[in-house]
Amino acid sequence: QVQLVESGGGLVQPGGSLRLSCAASGSIFSINGMGWYRQTPGKERELVAQITSGGSIKYADSVKGRFTISRDNAKNMVDLRMNVLKPEDTGVYYCNALIMRWGDNYGRPYWGDGTLVTVSS
Repeated sequence: QVQLVESGGGLVQPGGSLRLSCAASGSIFSINGMGWYRQTPGKERELVAQITSGGSIKYADSVKGRFTISRDNAKNMVDLRMNVLKPEDTGVYYCNALIMRWGDNYGRPYWGDGTLVTVSS
């Protein structure tokens, strides 16, 4: 069994900052990519940022220069530091990881339950 647990969402004023954290636990052999997606009502879930086990990073254009993703491979954790938040950053943020469990021959994607980020004055 593998579980992803997010933390750190909440209400913040425009221009403020938040830090999201995600911890993977369970019968994990290896983790390749880890990342954050967000979803708002009426829209599809979209990639915000992702980082590979080797440290390659990709950001959505809308968050470049404001968000920073990082991971701790030893702790199976990924963080998202969000600065200069805008109302359009509001949404449910989901942690995602491509995980190979012990005994598996391939990795599969896992999702957290999501954490709500609200940017509003």
